[in-house]
Amino acid sequence: MDCLTALPPGGDRSYNAYLVLVDRYSKTPMFLPCRKDDTPMDTAIMIWNNVISHTGLFQNIMRDRDPKFTSALWTNLHSLFGTKLSFSTAYHPETDGLEERMIQTLEDMIRRFCAY
Repeated sequence: MDCLTALPPGGDRSYNAYLVLVDRYSKTPMFLPCRKDDTPMDTAIMIWNNVISHTGLFQNIMRDRDPKFTSALWTNLHSLFGTKLSFSTAYHPETDGLEERMIQTLEDMIRRFCAY
């Protein structure tokens, strides 16, 4: 799980970031539009409504060390659901390289289709 935040500014109420999730088993990417200033609670609700409600709970979730994902809220949610919370190692692309590659692909698609 990672965020793409290098998007051009839109209007006041428009989305200006994407939350990128990749299922490591099937390599299926999920791109959820969000805002840079979303709180951890906003992010958790968005993941619950758009991902977990369709796929079910995950056994293990690997995320980067973004403050949105390191809050006590996430630790409490994972202990409540009985899932494992893992953080990627800094400067080791082996742990989150798939998400980073998906972010590059998404940026390329946005540039081609939106003249960004």
